[in-house]
Amino acid sequence: MTLSVTFLGTSGAVPTVERNTSALHVRRDGDAFLFDAGEGTQRQMMRYGTGFDVDAVFLSHVHGDHVLGLPGLVQTWAFNDRETPVDIYTPRGTGREVRDLITAVGATPDYGLDVHEVGPGETVLDRGEYEVRTFRTEHRTRSVGYALAERDRKGRFDREHAEELGVPVGPKFSELHEGNPVELSDGTVVRPEQVVGDPRPGRTVVYTGDTRPIDAVVAAAEDADLLVHDATFSDADAERARQTAHSTAGDAGRIASDAGAKRLALTHISSRYGGHTGELKADAEDAFDGETLLAHDGLTVDVPLP
Repeated sequence: MTLSVTFLGTSGAVPTVERNTSALHVRRDGDAFLFDAGEGTQRQMMRYGTGFDVDAVFLSHVHGDHVLGLPGLVQTWAFNDRETPVDIYTPRGTGREVRDLITAVGATPDYGLDVHEVGPGETVLDRGEYEVRTFRTEHRTRSVGYALAERDRKGRFDREHAEELGVPVGPKFSELHEGNPVELSDGTVVRPEQVVGDPRPGRTVVYTGDTRPIDAVVAAAEDADLLVHDATFSDADAERARQTAHSTAGDAGRIASDAGAKRLALTHISSRYGGHTGELKADAEDAFDGETLLAHDGLTVDVPLP
Protein backbone atom coordinates (compact mmCIF):
# COMPACT_ATOMS: atom_id res chain seq x y z
CA MET A 1 0.00 0.00 0.00
CA THR A 2 1.99 2.94 -1.28
CA LEU A 3 2.12 6.39 0.27
CA SER A 4 4.57 8.74 -1.40
CA VAL A 5 5.23 12.46 -1.41
CA THR A 6 6.84 14.30 -4.35
CA PHE A 7 8.07 17.87 -3.92
CA LEU A 8 7.13 19.81 -7.04
CA GLY A 9 8.15 23.20 -5.67
CA THR A 10 10.28 24.01 -2.63
CA SER A 11 11.14 27.70 -3.02
CA GLY A 12 9.92 30.57 -0.91
CA ALA A 13 8.02 33.52 -2.32
CA VAL A 14 9.78 33.57 -5.70
CA PRO A 15 11.06 30.78 -7.95
CA THR A 16 14.75 30.24 -8.55
CA VAL A 17 16.66 28.33 -11.21
CA GLU A 18 16.78 25.30 -8.90
CA ARG A 19 13.47 25.64 -7.06
CA ASN A 20 9.91 26.23 -8.21
CA THR A 21 7.24 27.78 -6.01
CA SER A 22 5.23 25.69 -3.56
CA ALA A 23 3.51 22.48 -4.59
CA LEU A 24 3.42 19.03 -3.04
CA HIS A 25 2.07 15.90 -4.73
CA VAL A 26 0.85 13.04 -2.53
CA ARG A 27 -0.14 9.63 -3.84
CA ARG A 28 -1.81 6.95 -1.76
CA ASP A 29 -2.32 3.87 -3.90
CA GLY A 30 -4.70 5.00 -6.67
CA ASP A 31 -5.55 8.37 -5.11
CA ALA A 32 -3.54 11.51 -5.86
CA PHE A 33 -3.66 14.98 -4.32
CA LEU A 34 -1.96 18.36 -4.65
CA PHE A 35 -1.16 20.49 -1.64
CA ASP A 36 -0.74 24.01 -3.00
CA ALA A 37 -0.06 24.77 -6.65
CA GLY A 38 2.42 27.54 -7.28
CA GLU A 39 3.21 28.94 -10.71
CA GLY A 40 4.53 26.25 -13.06
CA THR A 41 3.15 23.31 -11.11
CA GLN A 42 1.87 21.47 -14.18
CA ARG A 43 5.31 21.56 -15.80
CA GLN A 44 6.79 20.16 -12.62
CA MET A 45 4.20 17.37 -12.69
CA MET A 46 5.36 16.44 -16.18
CA ARG A 47 9.03 16.82 -15.32
CA TYR A 48 8.84 14.53 -12.31
CA GLY A 49 6.29 12.07 -13.66
CA THR A 50 3.54 12.36 -11.07
CA GLY A 51 0.75 12.27 -13.67
CA PHE A 52 -2.25 14.58 -13.85
CA ASP A 53 -4.81 12.28 -12.24
CA VAL A 54 -5.35 14.52 -9.22
CA ASP A 55 -8.52 13.95 -7.19
CA ALA A 56 -8.39 17.11 -5.08
CA VAL A 57 -6.30 20.22 -4.41
CA PHE A 58 -5.70 21.50 -0.88
CA LEU A 59 -4.62 25.13 -0.58
CA SER A 60 -2.90 26.26 2.59
CA HIS A 61 -3.50 29.94 1.82
CA VAL A 62 -4.10 32.21 -1.13
CA HIS A 63 -0.74 33.86 -1.75
CA GLY A 64 0.49 33.86 -5.32
CA ASP A 65 3.41 31.50 -4.76
CA HIS A 66 0.93 28.86 -3.59
CA VAL A 67 -1.94 29.24 -6.08
CA LEU A 68 -0.84 30.80 -9.39
CA GLY A 69 -0.40 27.38 -10.98
CA LEU A 70 -4.10 26.60 -10.65
CA PRO A 71 -5.52 28.37 -13.76
CA GLY A 72 -3.15 26.63 -16.16
CA LEU A 73 -3.65 23.25 -14.55
CA VAL A 74 -7.43 23.58 -14.64
CA GLN A 75 -7.24 24.51 -18.34
CA THR A 76 -4.92 21.60 -19.14
CA TRP A 77 -7.35 19.18 -17.51
CA ALA A 78 -10.04 20.56 -19.83
CA PHE A 79 -7.78 20.18 -22.90
CA ASN A 80 -7.18 16.56 -21.84
CA ASP A 81 -10.95 15.92 -21.81
CA ARG A 82 -11.10 15.29 -18.11
CA GLU A 83 -14.49 14.02 -17.01
CA THR A 84 -14.19 13.49 -13.26
CA PRO A 85 -14.82 16.54 -11.05
CA VAL A 86 -12.11 18.20 -8.97
CA ASP A 87 -12.53 19.44 -5.42
CA ILE A 88 -10.46 22.40 -4.27
CA TYR A 89 -10.20 23.13 -0.55
CA THR A 90 -9.19 26.60 0.60
CA PRO A 91 -9.23 28.48 3.91
CA ARG A 92 -12.56 29.93 4.96
CA GLY A 93 -13.13 33.37 3.48
CA THR A 94 -10.98 32.78 0.38
CA GLY A 95 -13.33 30.82 -1.85
CA ARG A 96 -14.30 33.77 -4.01
CA GLU A 97 -10.66 34.66 -4.65
CA VAL A 98 -9.92 31.11 -5.78
CA ARG A 99 -12.97 31.00 -8.08
CA ASP A 100 -12.04 34.37 -9.59
CA LEU A 101 -8.48 33.19 -10.16
CA ILE A 102 -9.60 30.04 -11.95
CA THR A 103 -12.13 31.76 -14.18
CA ALA A 104 -10.00 34.83 -14.97
CA VAL A 105 -8.86 33.38 -18.30
CA GLY A 106 -11.99 31.51 -19.33
CA ALA A 107 -15.22 29.82 -18.33
CA THR A 108 -15.50 27.25 -15.59
CA PRO A 109 -14.61 23.85 -17.08
CA ASP A 110 -17.47 21.45 -17.76
CA TYR A 111 -15.89 18.51 -15.92
CA GLY A 112 -17.00 20.06 -12.64
CA LEU A 113 -14.92 22.03 -10.21
CA ASP A 114 -16.08 22.64 -6.66
CA VAL A 115 -14.36 25.07 -4.29
CA HIS A 116 -14.87 24.32 -0.59
CA GLU A 117 -14.01 26.72 2.21
CA VAL A 118 -12.56 25.02 5.28
CA GLY A 119 -11.45 26.00 8.75
CA PRO A 120 -9.08 24.40 11.22
CA GLY A 121 -10.16 21.25 13.04
CA GLU A 122 -12.27 19.81 10.22
CA THR A 123 -12.21 16.47 8.45
CA VAL A 124 -12.48 17.70 4.88
CA LEU A 125 -12.09 14.38 3.06
CA ASP A 126 -12.95 10.90 4.30
CA ARG A 127 -12.00 7.90 2.18
CA GLY A 128 -12.68 5.22 4.79
CA GLU A 129 -9.15 3.93 5.17
CA TYR A 130 -7.82 7.46 5.62
CA GLU A 131 -8.89 11.06 5.97
CA VAL A 132 -7.56 14.54 5.32
CA ARG A 133 -8.08 16.98 8.16
CA THR A 134 -7.16 20.59 8.75
CA PHE A 135 -5.33 22.29 11.59
CA ARG A 136 -4.60 25.87 12.60
CA THR A 137 -1.57 27.70 11.26
CA GLU A 138 -0.55 31.35 11.61
CA HIS A 139 0.57 33.36 8.61
CA ARG A 140 -0.18 36.85 7.33
CA THR A 141 -3.52 35.80 5.87
CA ARG A 142 -6.19 33.17 6.35
CA SER A 143 -4.41 29.83 6.40
CA VAL A 144 -4.68 26.18 7.39
CA GLY A 145 -2.45 23.13 7.37
CA TYR A 146 -3.44 19.63 6.32
CA ALA A 147 -2.81 16.13 7.66
CA LEU A 148 -3.44 12.99 5.64
CA ALA A 149 -3.98 10.34 8.31
CA GLU A 150 -4.63 6.66 7.78
CA ARG A 151 -6.86 4.81 10.21
CA ASP A 152 -5.45 1.88 12.16
CA ARG A 153 -5.25 -1.37 10.25
CA LYS A 154 -6.48 -4.69 11.56
CA GLY A 155 -4.05 -6.73 13.59
CA ARG A 156 -2.28 -9.66 11.94
CA PHE A 157 -4.26 -12.88 11.79
CA ASP A 158 -2.41 -15.86 13.27
CA ARG A 159 -3.57 -18.61 10.94
CA GLU A 160 -1.33 -21.26 12.48
CA HIS A 161 -2.72 -20.69 15.97
CA ALA A 162 -6.28 -20.57 14.64
CA GLU A 163 -5.80 -24.01 13.11
CA GLU A 164 -4.29 -25.28 16.37
CA LEU A 165 -7.47 -24.13 18.13
CA GLY A 166 -9.52 -26.15 15.64
CA VAL A 167 -10.86 -23.35 13.47
CA PRO A 168 -11.49 -24.80 10.00
CA VAL A 169 -9.97 -23.00 7.03
CA GLY A 170 -12.65 -20.88 5.43
CA PRO A 171 -15.24 -18.23 6.37
CA LYS A 172 -14.59 -18.47 10.10
CA PHE A 173 -11.10 -17.06 9.51
CA SER A 174 -12.66 -13.93 8.05
CA GLU A 175 -15.18 -13.70 10.88
CA LEU A 176 -12.42 -13.73 13.46
CA HIS A 177 -10.35 -11.19 11.55
CA GLU A 178 -13.39 -8.91 11.41
CA GLY A 179 -13.60 -9.06 15.21
CA ASN A 180 -16.38 -11.59 15.64
CA PRO A 181 -16.18 -14.74 17.81
CA VAL A 182 -16.92 -18.08 16.14
CA GLU A 183 -18.32 -21.32 17.49
CA LEU A 184 -16.74 -24.63 16.48
CA SER A 185 -18.59 -27.88 15.82
CA ASP A 186 -17.88 -29.11 19.36
CA GLY A 187 -19.34 -25.97 20.89
CA THR A 188 -15.99 -24.30 21.65
CA VAL A 189 -15.99 -20.54 21.15
CA VAL A 190 -12.85 -18.94 19.73
CA ARG A 191 -12.57 -15.22 20.32
CA PRO A 192 -10.81 -12.72 18.00
CA GLU A 193 -8.23 -11.71 20.59
CA GLN A 194 -6.94 -15.29 20.63
CA VAL A 195 -5.85 -15.18 17.00
CA VAL A 196 -5.70 -11.52 15.96
CA GLY A 197 -2.89 -9.19 17.03
CA ASP A 198 -3.20 -5.61 18.16
CA PRO A 199 -4.34 -3.02 15.59
CA ARG A 200 -1.48 -1.69 13.49
CA PRO A 201 -1.14 2.08 13.24
CA GLY A 202 -1.65 3.83 9.93
CA ARG A 203 0.62 6.52 8.52
CA THR A 204 0.32 10.29 8.80
CA VAL A 205 1.74 12.99 6.52
CA VAL A 206 1.45 16.57 7.76
CA TYR A 207 1.84 19.66 5.55
CA THR A 208 1.97 23.05 7.23
CA GLY A 209 2.14 25.50 4.35
CA ASP A 210 3.48 28.87 5.55
CA THR A 211 3.28 29.37 9.29
CA ARG A 212 4.87 30.67 12.42
CA PRO A 213 5.89 27.91 14.86
CA ILE A 214 2.80 27.31 17.01
CA ASP A 215 1.48 24.65 19.37
CA ALA A 216 -1.39 23.75 17.04
CA VAL A 217 1.14 22.36 14.56
CA VAL A 218 2.78 20.29 17.30
CA ALA A 219 -0.60 18.76 18.14
CA ALA A 220 -1.42 18.06 14.49
CA ALA A 221 1.98 16.46 13.87
CA GLU A 222 1.99 14.18 16.92
CA ASP A 223 3.77 10.93 15.96
CA ALA A 224 3.61 11.90 12.27
CA ASP A 225 5.54 9.68 9.89
CA LEU A 226 6.47 12.74 7.83
CA LEU A 227 6.17 16.40 8.77
CA VAL A 228 6.61 18.84 5.87
CA HIS A 229 7.26 22.16 7.56
CA ASP A 230 7.90 25.76 6.53
CA ALA A 231 11.64 26.45 6.90
CA THR A 232 11.93 29.72 5.01
CA PHE A 233 14.85 31.11 6.99
CA SER A 234 17.90 30.03 8.94
CA ASP A 235 18.01 30.63 12.67
CA ALA A 236 20.38 33.53 12.03
CA ASP A 237 17.46 35.27 10.29
CA ALA A 238 14.93 34.55 13.05
CA GLU A 239 13.86 38.19 13.26
CA ARG A 240 13.00 38.23 9.57
CA ALA A 241 11.02 35.02 10.05
CA ARG A 242 9.08 36.63 12.88
CA GLN A 243 8.34 39.76 10.82
CA THR A 244 6.99 37.73 7.90
CA ALA A 245 5.14 35.07 9.95
CA HIS A 246 7.34 32.23 8.74
CA SER A 247 9.44 29.64 10.55
CA THR A 248 13.16 29.07 10.69
CA ALA A 249 14.63 25.64 10.08
CA GLY A 250 15.39 25.44 13.79
CA ASP A 251 11.74 26.21 14.55
CA ALA A 252 10.74 23.34 12.27
CA GLY A 253 13.16 21.04 14.08
CA ARG A 254 11.77 21.98 17.48
CA ILE A 255 8.20 21.43 16.26
CA ALA A 256 9.14 17.98 14.92
CA SER A 257 10.90 17.10 18.16
CA ASP A 258 8.01 18.23 20.38
CA ALA A 259 5.54 16.34 18.19
CA GLY A 260 7.57 13.13 18.19
CA ALA A 261 7.57 13.06 14.38
CA LYS A 262 9.61 10.34 12.71
CA ARG A 263 10.87 12.41 9.76
CA LEU A 264 11.03 16.10 8.97
CA ALA A 265 11.18 17.67 5.51
CA LEU A 266 12.17 21.34 5.26
CA THR A 267 10.57 23.31 2.46
CA HIS A 268 9.67 26.86 1.30
CA ILE A 269 13.35 27.81 1.26
CA SER A 270 14.06 31.51 0.77
CA SER A 271 15.93 32.43 -2.41
CA ARG A 272 18.46 34.34 -0.29
CA TYR A 273 20.23 31.07 0.49
CA GLY A 274 20.76 30.05 -3.13
CA GLY A 275 22.81 26.88 -3.15
CA HIS A 276 24.02 27.45 0.40
CA THR A 277 21.31 25.66 2.34
CA GLY A 278 23.48 23.54 4.60
CA GLU A 279 22.96 25.87 7.54
CA LEU A 280 19.20 25.32 7.41
CA LYS A 281 19.60 21.55 7.66
CA ALA A 282 22.13 21.99 10.48
CA ASP A 283 19.75 24.28 12.38
CA ALA A 284 16.97 21.69 12.17
CA GLU A 285 19.25 18.81 13.12
CA ASP A 286 20.40 20.69 16.21
CA ALA A 287 16.81 20.55 17.46
CA PHE A 288 15.53 17.25 16.05
CA ASP A 289 17.04 13.80 16.53
CA GLY A 290 15.00 12.14 13.80
CA GLU A 291 15.75 12.10 10.08
CA THR A 292 15.82 15.57 8.53
CA LEU A 293 15.45 16.10 4.79
CA LEU A 294 16.18 19.38 3.06
CA ALA A 295 13.59 19.04 0.33
CA HIS A 296 14.43 19.86 -3.27
CA ASP A 297 12.31 19.88 -6.39
CA GLY A 298 11.77 16.34 -7.65
CA LEU A 299 12.48 14.66 -4.32
CA THR A 300 10.13 11.73 -3.74
CA VAL A 301 9.77 10.37 -0.22
CA ASP A 302 8.14 7.00 0.32
CA VAL A 303 6.38 6.62 3.65
CA PRO A 304 6.60 2.96 4.70
CA LEU A 305 4.04 1.12 6.76
CA PRO A 306 5.09 0.82 10.40
